[in-house]
Amino acid sequence: MSTEETTPEIAADIAAGRTADAARAVVIVEGLHKQYVTDAGVQPVLRDVNLRITDGEFVAIMGPSGSGKSTFMNILGCLDTPTSGRYLLDGNDTSRLDSDELAGLRNRFIGFVFQGYNLLARTSLQGNVSLPLLYAGVRKSEREARARDLLAKVGLERYPRYMPNQISGGQQQRVAIARALVNHPKLILADEPTGNLDSVTSIEIMKLLTELQASGMTIVFVTHEPDIAAYAARKLLLKDGAVVSDLRQQPMLLEAS
Repeated sequence: MSTEETTPEIAADIAAGRTADAARAVVIVEGLHKQYVTDAGVQPVLRDVNLRITDGEFVAIMGPSGSGKSTFMNILGCLDTPTSGRYLLDGNDTSRLDSDELAGLRNRFIGFVFQGYNLLARTSLQGNVSLPLLYAGVRKSEREARARDLLAKVGLERYPRYMPNQISGGQQQRVAIARALVNHPKLILADEPTGNLDSVTSIEIMKLLTELQASGMTIVFVTHEPDIAAYAARKLLLKDGAVVSDLRQQPMLLEAS
């Protein structure tokens, strides 16, 4: 492309050290390694991982225990940093950021869904959903309105004042998904989102995640269940810290309710 053809947006990407391709990618991982130093010596966990995930992708990560899945998700979530290599989140080179800057990036761009829900037991469902907004300094009326809207989005509009122990596990995971969405993230990271659920409820959660992806959300989730990974359009397999398979697939279609 000549200088005359360069758009202001691309020029801004170049000035920021990003390519146009990088600007389209939510996640770029280049030559990523992670190792820990223990009493037994250096323990490699991730080995030369290279990966790009673009806007709106639905990606499943699989692998045996000890394959590096959790460490990789922690790095994607800006909860950990690589030993070497680069991780760009929405064009931001995380290797150049300090811990406070990483926390800010994480809060702006990422929503987390955990296997164990991680809800506050003594806080209402509405309070749990709005909690990230409280930390962000959003005024109370806006926090409550946004939490109610998201509870409605996940089918729990009738239960804003309920406590977590008054609803089922599947409903608790819906609350966790609503909380993950409250800051309008670009990327949802889900760690075994159906791991504690029965098969029927698991399908309900995957239907909700599929609907979110269809609306444009980028979703990356870890699972050990092949039937759950089948809902994703892309499946990564980690083994001994390396990506040994990166498969594009026709995602399983869910029947309309």
